[in-house]
Amino acid sequence: MSSTKEFRPVRYAYGVAMALLLGGTAFSVATGQAGAQVAQNAPSAMVPRAGAPSSFSDLAARLAPAVVNISTKQRVPVRRQVDPFEEFFRRFGGQAPQGQGQGQETPQTRETGSLGSGFIISPDGYIVTNNHLIQGANGQGTVDSITITLSDRKEYPARVIGRDSASDLALLKIEGSNLPYVNWGDSNRARVGDWIVAIGNPYGLGGTVTAGIISALHRGITGAGAYDRYIQTDASINMGNSGGPMFDMAGNVIGVNSALISPTGASVGIGLAIPAEAAKPVIDALRRGQRPERGYLGVGLQPLEESIAASLGLPKERGELVRSVVPGGPAARAGMQQGDVIVKVNGQDVTPDETASYIIANTTVGSRVPIEVIRDGRRRILQVQVGQRPTEEELARQSGAVTDQDQALGEEAPVAPGTALGLSMQPLNPQIIRALNLPTDVRGVVITSIEASSDAAQKGLRRGDVIMSVNRQPVTAPAQVLAAVEAARRAGRTSVLLLVKRGQAPEAFVGVDIATR
Repeated sequence: MSSTKEFRPVRYAYGVAMALLLGGTAFSVATGQAGAQVAQNAPSAMVPRAGAPSSFSDLAARLAPAVVNISTKQRVPVRRQVDPFEEFFRRFGGQAPQGQGQGQETPQTRETGSLGSGFIISPDGYIVTNNHLIQGANGQGTVDSITITLSDRKEYPARVIGRDSASDLALLKIEGSNLPYVNWGDSNRARVGDWIVAIGNPYGLGGTVTAGIISALHRGITGAGAYDRYIQTDASINMGNSGGPMFDMAGNVIGVNSALISPTGASVGIGLAIPAEAAKPVIDALRRGQRPERGYLGVGLQPLEESIAASLGLPKERGELVRSVVPGGPAARAGMQQGDVIVKVNGQDVTPDETASYIIANTTVGSRVPIEVIRDGRRRILQVQVGQRPTEEELARQSGAVTDQDQALGEEAPVAPGTALGLSMQPLNPQIIRALNLPTDVRGVVITSIEASSDAAQKGLRRGDVIMSVNRQPVTAPAQVLAAVEAARRAGRTSVLLLVKRGQAPEAFVGVDIATR
């Protein structure tokens, strides 16, 4: 009986953010990029070629100067390491030496950085890259500093002109003139089997040229969203290739390298790039200082899979099912209902390659478009005025998940000193149970705030989790948790066992250290 090894496709985080400890060895990572010298960068049409090129050397030499390396720096807080002598004195009830674990300590931080790629799109120094390369820790804000290094090793500080998390694109600016730059190409003309070239700094090895063919178009990796539509290539795209361009054989940018799918984290021939048709409008809007415009229906959609299609008596993968309609949104105003199947948008068939989300996102905001739906076996035409897609924060509030939880738990406040385990808690009630999507029969106390530096937070507990028992004793009030922790401390225990419930997931036991205060 033979055994097989299962490889699960893993979406590689867009690019690579690598922690660079001060004084440590910097392991560079950059993305496949390409550029062109100013005098050689006139827009050109795609020229069909018969067979494989004899060499890519002329193309690489012409494009390489507009390739840039992007390095960032940011200081992030780190958890203080427990002093072994402090732990010794704590365990045996002694007094810790002066200065060890006493009083307020200055928060410890560590310098981290990321290395990636970008490409210059104008002689005065506008640079395109991925948003995740310059996004701050935990997805908040931006990094502290950005340095751009050109192929001639000249370095420039960069500032962020604009960024867009939905498309994972960002626009940077350096102060310069007569810089080498590249032009956008037409990704709509790209075909499976076309040759492409990528130039970059994978693994920090320095300028590297890779070539391959387009393996697939309209490749989806998340199954939803207006930007889940990538160009797939077998050209080597490795850690650090994010933010760099994908070129056609005329030297025009037809994609922005953004991800890879691999069971190992290294290239296995499935690299993914945001097509120029989607990237250029976003970059143009950011350059104008505007928020990118995207069409919006105000519906939740899911694919028409075989089992669903069969139950509706429809062919599979020809349309999308409306699972929810946002009250007051464009679709709701046009009369769309939950359970409708969208089969055409503005005359275009809805398929896995041409999803309703993608078609609408690229439709002019404010325009009226006919949407053909099937409802109860009958086809209907709805006239919908396309709205402007809200921000990601607004969409989160719209979904109700954040709003309901915040309304139920109240505003998150700092944990009061001396609180057990670094947690603030309150009893469950029907409103909280509904807001947190909990089973109706669950019993316990809900965490309303948690100290980021506490052991509970380090073990993965978070606001909204429900503590059902402490040391296997059921609890329904915060006072019972406090009493159980104090009893454990008096018994000489250094930790307590919590039974925790999160949403509809099965309960799990978590051992949490008892804080010394």
